[in-house]
Amino acid sequence: MESPVPTENLEASFDLVARQDATEATVEAIRTDVEDVKSRLDRISRAAARPVIAGSVAASPEVKGFVEGYLRHGRETELKSISGAVAADGGYAVPREIDALIASRLTSISPIRSIAQVVQTGSAGYRKLVTTGGTASGWVSETAVRPQTDTPGFAEIAPPTGELYANPAASQAMLDDAVFDLQSWLADEIATEFARAEGAAFVSGDGVNQPKGFLSAPTSTAGDAARTFGTLQHLASGDASGFDAAPDLKLIDLVHALKSGHRQGASWVMNSATLAEVRKLKTNDGAFVWQPGLVEGQPDRLLGYPVVEAEDMPDIAAGECPIAFGNFRAGYLIAERSATAILRDPYTNKPFVHFYATKRIGGQVLDSDAIKLLKIAA
Repeated sequence: MESPVPTENLEASFDLVARQDATEATVEAIRTDVEDVKSRLDRISRAAARPVIAGSVAASPEVKGFVEGYLRHGRETELKSISGAVAADGGYAVPREIDALIASRLTSISPIRSIAQVVQTGSAGYRKLVTTGGTASGWVSETAVRPQTDTPGFAEIAPPTGELYANPAASQAMLDDAVFDLQSWLADEIATEFARAEGAAFVSGDGVNQPKGFLSAPTSTAGDAARTFGTLQHLASGDASGFDAAPDLKLIDLVHALKSGHRQGASWVMNSATLAEVRKLKTNDGAFVWQPGLVEGQPDRLLGYPVVEAEDMPDIAAGECPIAFGNFRAGYLIAERSATAILRDPYTNKPFVHFYATKRIGGQVLDSDAIKLLKIAA
């Protein structure tokens, strides 16, 4: 007959088993926590590896409230944090991130905007004083009396402004789709419509409820010292209906009619039909005057200066100015009110939701010495 196991030995065995079970439970809990952390990290890494939609903006609380609350669902209570959100002004001011996205895309697709001087204003009007004759100066000795210099002349630049609008529409089904990138789509649509309208105004706008284009400025054959302020100089092509026998020489004359200081940063502006004619021009030794860009993304060049294609420039025809050359950063001013306003309209064209976007933009020739024109004339 076996002797009974001592009680203290049984208690020690039970305690060992209990501690082993507790250890295994702790290890299992730790393993579960580790697997959970690994799963979360894997999801985060996969999300970070997804390609970012080109041009998307940071999802700040302001942008989320504006896009998801107001644009997608029409909840105006989401607009409390947006400065300038005044419906009486014709819409709600978009957040800065979206406004900057619209502005960057405008610069990339609007040809004149990409080379002109652009200033942001806080009000509808903008005025600037520019000197017309420069500040007088002179030389004197160290102890000589400084004579009074002449007072420089000033001219006021007040670009005519107008309200530019775009009215893209999206179906309600598109807005209900959570995957639909509403802010990028809206920025693209607004920028495209704005670029189309302002491109024509910056070239040939008449200044009535819109910018005054540089081709709408008066022109003269007089040189810089003899022309009145605000009048552009044009050179005749030598033929009443097109180019003369030596058009390349006319282009060289146009380049050197511009002051040397303005030639730093100057560019050609013409439409594609005119460019097609210019690309065929050759010098006496048979070399093309047009040179393709050697690096991807770099503009093509004509006589060493970049060519900007603006389809709103006129074609080659009698009395037209199809080619412009100049430093548009110094020669043309674009003044725009910084805030773009958007009004959501789900009622006019059901089941489509319209987004009526407006912005005040003005433009005018700033320095008439900085832009030269080639006019088709004998």
